Amino acid sequence: MPAIEMTDTAALPADWRDFLALTKPRVMSLVVFSALAGMLVAPQLPPFALGFTAILCVALGAGACGALNQWYEAEIDAKMRRTAMRPLPAGRMDRQSALHFGVGLGSFSVILMGVATNWLAAVLLAASILFYVLIYTVWLKPRTAQNIVIGGAAGAFPPLIGWAAATGRIELLPALLFAIIFLWTPPHFWALSMFVRSDYAAAGIPMLPVVAGIESTRKQIFLYSLPMAAAAIAPWPLGLTGAAYGVSAAILSFVFVVLAGRVLASRSSDPSQMGAEKHLFAYSVFYLFALFTTLVVDRWITW
Repeated sequence: MPAIEMTDTAALPADWRDFLALTKPRVMSLVVFSALAGMLVAPQLPPFALGFTAILCVALGAGACGALNQWYEAEIDAKMRRTAMRPLPAGRMDRQSALHFGVGLGSFSVILMGVATNWLAAVLLAASILFYVLIYTVWLKPRTAQNIVIGGAAGAFPPLIGWAAATGRIELLPALLFAIIFLWTPPHFWALSMFVRSDYAAAGIPMLPVVAGIESTRKQIFLYSLPMAAAAIAPWPLGLTGAAYGVSAAILSFVFVVLAGRVLASRSSDPSQMGAEKHLFAYSVFYLFALFTTLVVDRWITW
């Protein structure tokens, strides 16, 4: 499929589905889930209405990140097959509308979070939005192959935000949840970038497989899976969780490391033959959902 060129012609009228697409709903679901987990494992829970509002603010903030990312990368998205049909490169929306939508969502989410819960949670939400848009999207992504490593911090904020919204403070457990997501992000995204690297190359994005090569990326995927597994298991020996979480985290992380080892041992350079990479990418999504679900269940069992 050839790249779609951005033109200066007037965009077609956008409908609600295009605005929804700007928010990247699939990415948002993981963000919302990890924020909810951070809130549910906190030592105290806010009233239902305030807790719901806090999670809604996280969802709106994540949607703002998606919209501003697509606003800034509209021309890049037009060069990649998997993003060429997004509202902006497909011509269904003009960039100014996406910019206003993203800024509006982000501003509203931060203000509402501060008013409804506390300003620590609001500051963390604002920091996550600014980090994703300015540090990751604008600065890191087009300039360095370490974009995902440093930029992964943006996606690691939600458990901190959920905990802070419930308690008004930050403690060791949410910091460990931040570390888990931070260390999980590189192998998760590098596994994806392995079999779509031609898209990134065409768009001029210096993802690790494009810059350092396939073999180096496979090594980095495996190496990052080790401290990620350690961070995932750490809450148990530190006495922050019970055995239900500890055993589950150990099993889930063992499977992750094994799949990362399969990626390391793989020798195929043909995207259609990268079964190990595709399996790791699919499992990595399940891994985070399962890990955080087990954490919540463990905390409620303990209580």
